[in-house]
Amino acid sequence: MRKKIVPKLRESAIKILKARYLARDETNRIIENPEELFERVAFAIAEAEKEFKATKEKWELFAEKFYEMMARLDFLPNSPTLMNAGRPLGQLSACFVLPIEDSLDSIFETLKQTALIHKSGGGTGFNFSKLRPKGDIVSTTSGVASGPVSFMKVFDSATEAIKQGGKRRGANMGILNINHPDIEEFIQIKREPGVLTNFNISVGMTEDFFKALRQGEDFPLINPRNQRVVRRVHSTNLFELICQSAWETGDPGLLFLDNINRANPTPHLGELLATNPCGEQPLLPYESCNLGSINLVNFVENGKINLERLRETVHLAVRFLDDVIEVNRFPVPQIGKMTRLTRKIGLGVMGFADMLIKLGISYGEPLAVTMAEEVMSFITRESLVATQALAEERGPFPAFYGSYWHKRGYPPLRNATTTTIAPTGSISLIAGVSSGIEPIFGLYSERKTLDGVLIKEFHPLLEEVLKSEGYTNSKIEDLKREFMEKGLISKTSATDRVKHLFVSAFEIHPKQHLKIQKAFQQFTHNAVSKTINLPNSASLDDIREIFLEAYRLGLKGVTVYRYASKPEQVIYVREGESKGMKYLCPECGNDLDVYGASCICKSCGYNEQTCYLRR
Repeated sequence: MRKKIVPKLRESAIKILKARYLARDETNRIIENPEELFERVAFAIAEAEKEFKATKEKWELFAEKFYEMMARLDFLPNSPTLMNAGRPLGQLSACFVLPIEDSLDSIFETLKQTALIHKSGGGTGFNFSKLRPKGDIVSTTSGVASGPVSFMKVFDSATEAIKQGGKRRGANMGILNINHPDIEEFIQIKREPGVLTNFNISVGMTEDFFKALRQGEDFPLINPRNQRVVRRVHSTNLFELICQSAWETGDPGLLFLDNINRANPTPHLGELLATNPCGEQPLLPYESCNLGSINLVNFVENGKINLERLRETVHLAVRFLDDVIEVNRFPVPQIGKMTRLTRKIGLGVMGFADMLIKLGISYGEPLAVTMAEEVMSFITRESLVATQALAEERGPFPAFYGSYWHKRGYPPLRNATTTTIAPTGSISLIAGVSSGIEPIFGLYSERKTLDGVLIKEFHPLLEEVLKSEGYTNSKIEDLKREFMEKGLISKTSATDRVKHLFVSAFEIHPKQHLKIQKAFQQFTHNAVSKTINLPNSASLDDIREIFLEAYRLGLKGVTVYRYASKPEQVIYVREGESKGMKYLCPECGNDLDVYGASCICKSCGYNEQTCYLRR
């Protein structure tokens, strides 16, 4: 390899890598640095190039290109690829959907497969709507069924017992269709403290329901075992129950199944009924998807986006993700078969909010929507050019003929989908940028990652902008203390320009959140992970209007979260709000003991004078 680019990583990124990603030996000692991690991943993925005549002699050149793309932090793949590429486990996918049929054999076979996926670092999604409702007859035993929610609790307990890849607990998406007889129990289940803590839940919504809601009619609930109407409920009451639960807990979200299936690239293979845990990846049963995200901040040069460099990165990232499928070691055979049949990949973005700041645009203004449309339409258009070129080189995905693309006259494509907007929780921390397409949460934040690590920090662009506004070092420190105390920038003494650029999620109107989501969704093959974050003062009417507007806009799904509506959350915006969490050692993962301001690990001897990492 040529002289290696050394990645420019923030202190918080290095700590995340140590806690979760860097390889360890049998004594749990870290045996690689960040450059070696990216080199390990690059060479493992480039091994796929050896399988194709056109590139078998060039595989090392692609390994170098892959390394440079990651080391520059222009692009990062999903966490399982960073954790497992070039290592014995070799499972590289983040997203899986598994089927659940109405039998104990199917339920517990799926439970076993779920355990294997979680152990390897993946997340799983399920639609439980085929299970007969609680109290229904079970003819083989002359007993009664316990219903889908009871089996969700079994899956939740199993997930709790398995740490993903030895690093983090598994994540699940549980879906129940709006016409299932147990829908009311499902909607309210997360109001119970400590129940289904390893699940996000979403209601599978249909156009039939919204028609009944518009007309104020009763809505039939249907037994999936025999397709008979069990009872009818008033559509308004059912919708109000959803809104109330979402206001109280953030769950359930909504999945608009008709919209999802209108965009199904392979309808001849089946319906899309479930997604991965964060909702951005609808998949058929046993499909998986490999995700990766482009760091938009890195393409802002002299107040503009460098489209030529972005184009090159899109093409290289599509090749990288297709190569992942080639070298992936799938946890169960059915997943390997389905994944190779459609070869779905999901290229997305991170750092969108930070890109806007560097361009001098507020997330809350109309120009932000225009920028979302322009950047995502460009990425998706170029990703299609890239997958077409790969199909010429390697052949199309096997299910291409009969697909959405084939019927619309497209040339053969290597991948059934190419774009997805993921939340990028951990990889955006590694890149040091805002997550996915979300606005900044706060100028100061105490952020909890999926694997339980909490990081305290200010926004990386803050000092640069404050200095451009003429703030002295002492004034910057005064303002930082204000941010830590007050949380919302609108309540501080910052200049109007600083308030304009660093507007936070809670200070943006919900309709603007939805417009940004729509802008990305209309140019994304799969779906979009986005949360409509709301202040604690948000009303039930606000939730109701967000859900209805999301449906009117033709989105594939929507999630809301009212600040502090749960006892513990992922991000806090004021100093000390995260108190009460346990400290986590970044070297060995065991709990730290706190002595004053110092954190000391009795397991490995780690000692830090100022505590940053918590669980």
